[in-house]
Amino acid sequence: MTPFQAVVLALVQAATEFLPVSSSGHLILMPRLLGWSDQGLEFDIATNTGTLLAVVAYFRRELVEIARGWSLSFRPGGAGACEPAARLGWALIWGTVPAGLVGLLIKDWVSSHGRDPRLIATTAIVYGLLLGVADRLGRKRLGLAAIGKREGFLIGCAQALALVPGTSRSGVTMTAALGLGLDRTAAARFAFLLSVPVGVLVGAKQALDFARGEIVGLAGSTILVGIAVSAVAGYLVIAALLAWVRTRPLLVFSVYRVLLGLVLFAYFS
Repeated sequence: MTPFQAVVLALVQAATEFLPVSSSGHLILMPRLLGWSDQGLEFDIATNTGTLLAVVAYFRRELVEIARGWSLSFRPGGAGACEPAARLGWALIWGTVPAGLVGLLIKDWVSSHGRDPRLIATTAIVYGLLLGVADRLGRKRLGLAAIGKREGFLIGCAQALALVPGTSRSGVTMTAALGLGLDRTAAARFAFLLSVPVGVLVGAKQALDFARGEIVGLAGSTILVGIAVSAVAGYLVIAALLAWVRTRPLLVFSVYRVLLGLVLFAYFS
């Protein structure tokens, strides 16, 4: 992989990780459309680490408050367990469990059979339609304070579906949050925050594998380029999407996903 290819793919990752259109699907399809070799799951994980850094940087104050509130819930009597920050911390933990378990079970399948363009086309259409329905029919009245362990776990189950390429982690978690009555801004913010625990676990695992020499075919410089570019660009995309959802619906992303799926079916049939 050339440095130029690494930059292009990192920019694609940054743009599509937070927009509800599927970063994994675009990262798999882009090399095929441009005639490049598939960069492999390991580079995709590296760029995901970059977008994780973007989330941590953007929500740094909120994450510190959540961690502080969550730690207070362990005090004798659990006096702080009902505080909003503590509730949100537990919701993020419960929301991480499903994706962690499913990820361990299907990682090998995702790295091989999961990269089929026809599968990506199918998930792009199906989950695009679901996003449009949830955005149109959801109550969209609740804020982050309404999220507890139950809501976190249910949204986490939706996040586990995003391990299948083309689903979109941000898209499916926002769909579930909207279906539970959250407004668009709260749904987007929780989707971003929920990416942190899983991202930390996956990034740590990749760093350990790289240190052990278990990642072959990728230079360290290529991984660093992917992380740096996706981090900077991802920060800008977070700000742009949050500004969008404050005043606009998500229909444009739903339509884009359906059209993308149809084009992919036509191109790869």
